Amino acid sequence: MSVDKQLEKIELFSELSKAELRAVSKLMTSVTLKAGKALMTEGDVGREFLIVIEGEATVRRSGRVLAKVGPGDFLGELAVIAGVPRTATVTADTEMVVSVLNRREFGGLLDQQPKIAKKVLVGTVKRLHALEPGIGS
Repeated sequence: MSVDKQLEKIELFSELSKAELRAVSKLMTSVTLKAGKALMTEGDVGREFLIVIEGEATVRRSGRVLAKVGPGDFLGELAVIAGVPRTATVTADTEMVVSVLNRREFGGLLDQQPKIAKKVLVGTVKRLHALEPGIGS
């Protein structure tokens, strides 16, 4: 599945047109990670968003397993917007291929294209509402 198709399934990007999704996907870089590598560490400042293309990882908070992630799953969507601290540690269980969106590059796109910024803002609110029902009600 193309990165564009994966992006359109993510709440943060749900309001974007196909052309806008292509503009975001062009900023993404494919990275291969070895098993045992931390994709992100709880408490660190988030600077990127990841989509899992291949492989599996475990998500832990305070050492407790919260979830397993695999192809099509995504991580760090709020970090790419706000640079907030990571709420969990994610460690590769297998070799992985992930598509990475850097916060600085994404911020540049949002500065250049305010229509995309507005749509991402709407998608962010939807995502926050899904995570914490009652926010913004």
